[in-house]
Amino acid sequence: MKKISLFAFLLFFITATSSAQEARKTKKTVQQGHTDQNKFRQMKDVLATPNDQHAASGAPGHQYTQQKVDYKMDIRLDESANKIYGDEEITYYNNSKDYLTYLWVQLDQNMRADDSKTPLTKSKSISNARPFVTTGDFKTSYMNEKKGFGYNITKVASNGTALSHTINSTMMRINLPRALAPGKSFEFSIQWNYLINDINKDG
Repeated sequence: MKKISLFAFLLFFITATSSAQEARKTKKTVQQGHTDQNKFRQMKDVLATPNDQHAASGAPGHQYTQQKVDYKMDIRLDESANKIYGDEEITYYNNSKDYLTYLWVQLDQNMRADDSKTPLTKSKSISNARPFVTTGDFKTSYMNEKKGFGYNITKVASNGTALSHTINSTMMRINLPRALAPGKSFEFSIQWNYLINDINKDG
């Protein structure tokens, strides 16, 4: 009888200890989440390391530089076709100490393009549940007739010579014919057009 009681006690003790350890692990995980909540954590994990470009406070350092871009635009509205046409002359100034071999141009309107992945990033959620995309949202975004939104880039050139460029969703990379040296500028032009979306229907 004593052996049975002792065995039962040991089994209960081991089970209780394991449960307590699991509870502590769970509590620690919930407390920490995606950030380190340890009160003795090192500040280097929280604040950016100071360098010549930025001080420890985040303020600009003595080597901080900021690029400059000038735009000259000719914008035309075609009400009958519901389109906007644009011719841009752009001058990019390299104020950094680096030689640049390419430039980036942001194409925000491409978030509405027919092949855009932006709708996949939008989701609805229920409290304490994982985000989800409804079948209705999916059908509206991917199974309807193509609308032709997004930028239609018709020309990217410098001094009449076409520039090599690659468009990836909302970003366009323009490869420069030669590296742009520090303190120098580069002039180029872009021609584009896009179909105006109905904000009430298409967002």
